[in-house]
Amino acid sequence: MNFYYVYVLQSEKDGQWYTGYSDDLKRRLKEHKAGQCYSTKNRRPLKLIYFEGCLNKDDAIAREKYLKSGMGKRYVRNRVKKYSNEQDF
Repeated sequence: MNFYYVYVLQSEKDGQWYTGYSDDLKRRLKEHKAGQCYSTKNRRPLKLIYFEGCLNKDDAIAREKYLKSGMGKRYVRNRVKKYSNEQDF
């Protein structure tokens, strides 16, 4: 079974978040960290702060869209609250 992953990266440079999806999370993270992604190449270094798996691409796209919304950002912030308190998030 193939999964699609929705993920949130945080820039250690400016603290901003980037949300995306991929069918290969490890490969995609390597691309971001190597500066091969236009949207994040000037915001490196980056760290993965959240991800979740979806069973199909359409669900991943819908979930990515939600996580980019105001309510979705609030959801992620609540999910990583313990981590953020420990890491000066």
